[in-house]
Amino acid sequence: MKFIKMLDYKLLEALAVVVQEGGFDKAARRLRLTQSAISQRIKQLEEQIGHVVIARSNPPQATKIGQKIVKHFLQINRLEGDLFDSIVPKDQKEFVTLAIGTNRDCLATWLKPALQDFLVKNKVVIDFRAADQEQTHQLMKDGEVMGCISVKDAAMQGCKVEFLGRMKYWLVATPGFVAQWFAGGVDASGIREAPLVCFDHKDEMHHQFFQTVMKEVPGQLPIHYVPSTRTYADFIYSGLAYGLLPEQECQRLLNDKQLVSLFPQRPVFVDLYWHFWNLKSALLDKFSSQLVKQAKRLLYE
Repeated sequence: MKFIKMLDYKLLEALAVVVQEGGFDKAARRLRLTQSAISQRIKQLEEQIGHVVIARSNPPQATKIGQKIVKHFLQINRLEGDLFDSIVPKDQKEFVTLAIGTNRDCLATWLKPALQDFLVKNKVVIDFRAADQEQTHQLMKDGEVMGCISVKDAAMQGCKVEFLGRMKYWLVATPGFVAQWFAGGVDASGIREAPLVCFDHKDEMHHQFFQTVMKEVPGQLPIHYVPSTRTYADFIYSGLAYGLLPEQECQRLLNDKQLVSLFPQRPVFVDLYWHFWNLKSALLDKFSSQLVKQAKRLLYE
């Protein structure tokens, strides 16, 4: 590897924006440059460090070296932002972006209320990167986000972790669906026949639930894969399928008997953790403190 005295941060910025925006053309629009100029900056960076930093796939993906560079750039950018924040008069401050990884259930339920007060009082805009709660860790490893909500409790190298609380889920269906598919009770036979809804092919919550409750997954299941939080829930509300919903989303419908819990004594609890970079960043620390405080208020302990 070539010895480099100083990195050119314009080149690092080009790489980071290509990864964040998912393409050279989008990066060019954001940085107000031509696509050719962005490509040239990436090429210069690769020549400077002697490594390929991005795979020309669709969308472009940072290599392992590229991920380290993106993470370094975003961390330095955050620290510089804190410095300017302490210097610039309050009325002249511009909005700062925080990139956060989370799953869609958190976005659809408690996350907005948890951040409401912080966003009202601070000039911050959030760039949410939605992924499965098992996959948000990868966004941190790739350097795409400054923090993420994950089910994993072990801190990654260079990061801190805080327990947020537990989300409660219920396996639910409409009364009509229950009458059609589970008239004799919820058993392995009915599970094998009734259509289930899952978010996508990485969604393992239902299978883990069956393994816990029934000690097995009852064979090949008929599954709708619906990668949209709203449409996923609509499949259940419309009587097209049964599935797991967060309690915060379905409690009122359960109370009104518009939905039925298939296993009323067996909720599913999912522990959530907040992972964030171990930087001396006043803004990131303040954001993290508020998020943890509000999550403990809105989630189960």
